[in-house]
Amino acid sequence: VQLQASGGGVVQAGGSLRLSCAASGSDFSRNALGWYRQAPGKQRELVAAISSGGSTNYADSVKGRFTISRDNAKNTVYLQMNSLKPEDTAVYYCNTRPWDYEVYEYDYWGQGTLVTVSS
Repeated sequence: VQLQASGGGVVQAGGSLRLSCAASGSDFSRNALGWYRQAPGKQRELVAAISSGGSTNYADSVKGRFTISRDNAKNTVYLQMNSLKPEDTAVYYCNTRPWDYEVYEYDYWGQGTLVTVSS
């Protein structure tokens, strides 16, 4: 599976962005998917996950502000980010099977997208 995130940019605190991650491969609809982020000087962390059936889970730091969704017809997973805070500044990535692997266990990370939130 090849993954490419897009949609990042510079936004003021309180603003919104919608990230997209396009995936190649025929198993997209059967896989759970996750959005991760890595802030400068910090470890990469899982912020949102969605199962093949649409069940979702969020890190406490983004709960109520971020929404993950998927469009299996387009092989794309989205992250709607509202009420953005400066601490949301990071490079955002997506990956598959977030409930099966720890961050350090992944061999492959696709292209991420940089989100910068100014105060």
